[in-house]
Amino acid sequence: MARARRIRTAGLLTALACLVAAPVTAQSVEQFYRGRNVTMFIPSAPGGVNDIAGRMVARHLPKYLPGQPNITPKNEEGAAGIAMANRMYNSTEKDGSVIAIIERATPQLAIQGDPNVKFDPVKYTWLGSLSSYADDAYILVVNDKSPVRSVEDLKKTGVSIQVAAMNPSTTNTIFAAIAKNALGLNINIIRGYTGAAPMFLAMQRGEADGQVVGLSSIKAGQPALWASKQVRPLIQFGRTTRNRELPDVPTGRELAPSAEALALLEFAELPFFMALPFFAPPGVPADRAQALQKAFMDMCADADFLAEARKYSLDMSPIDGEAVRQLLIKAGNTPKAVIDNYNEIVGVAKR
Repeated sequence: MARARRIRTAGLLTALACLVAAPVTAQSVEQFYRGRNVTMFIPSAPGGVNDIAGRMVARHLPKYLPGQPNITPKNEEGAAGIAMANRMYNSTEKDGSVIAIIERATPQLAIQGDPNVKFDPVKYTWLGSLSSYADDAYILVVNDKSPVRSVEDLKKTGVSIQVAAMNPSTTNTIFAAIAKNALGLNINIIRGYTGAAPMFLAMQRGEADGQVVGLSSIKAGQPALWASKQVRPLIQFGRTTRNRELPDVPTGRELAPSAEALALLEFAELPFFMALPFFAPPGVPADRAQALQKAFMDMCADADFLAEARKYSLDMSPIDGEAVRQLLIKAGNTPKAVIDNYNEIVGVAKR
């Protein structure tokens, strides 16, 4: 009899424990996000295209997330976001309460073997990319007062330009190095700037002659400079063909002097096809990950969001999270010799 009572009591306690636990384990996506503050990390200075895009998404994404949480953008400058990416992979909350935009070239550093990288980019929870560069270009520009009128001038003895750049892993630095080392142009690279806006300021002060920057970034962050033709484009990267707005500006692929240089450019340009990527840490619960991914793509079709993107001249050619992941898988399948050549040119140390 006593044993039967003990069994009934144990069963009752188990049932009560299940009842208490049920609301936690069965918490819906809407219940999780309602009233919550989600952090949006932006690994660059205010004013550049990543900052503009990150803040746009922070404003519009809540509309499409169940529970409509508040999303707070937070700038974390330095090292092309490697520290942020490492933290997102290894220590940030993996519950869907933290998301980020990342510099497009940073995920590829893992494939290059950069010793500072402590993440596997394929394993992130990719939300998608606002742009696949369908109507954009990454361009080497110089001040309109520069005597350099075309890329051919940069092949002449005694002619060179000072190009402002960020850190070694940032896209602007990488393509300045490729223009210098793979295309053989007379370029001196000045590193250490924190974003496109400070580099434009350096150009205006005469500290630098130019920079490598996105067409959409100029039009979004420096519309007056572009409209008044105070900067002159010399080369366009991230394109298999010339952008329709730049019919007289050669692509990097057109200028490649060899098959090896062309293969290197193809590897280097792959991140442009996921030009404004957003992600969350690996291991986000499947239902929340799916909600974030769906909300991202739904947001990209929103009329108000598209109107704001047009206001900032952003290229809106979105791809979903799986498409981003497949691009990274493709990058990982690049022959080692090409990656080694790329690392040597852009100055990335191997593990």
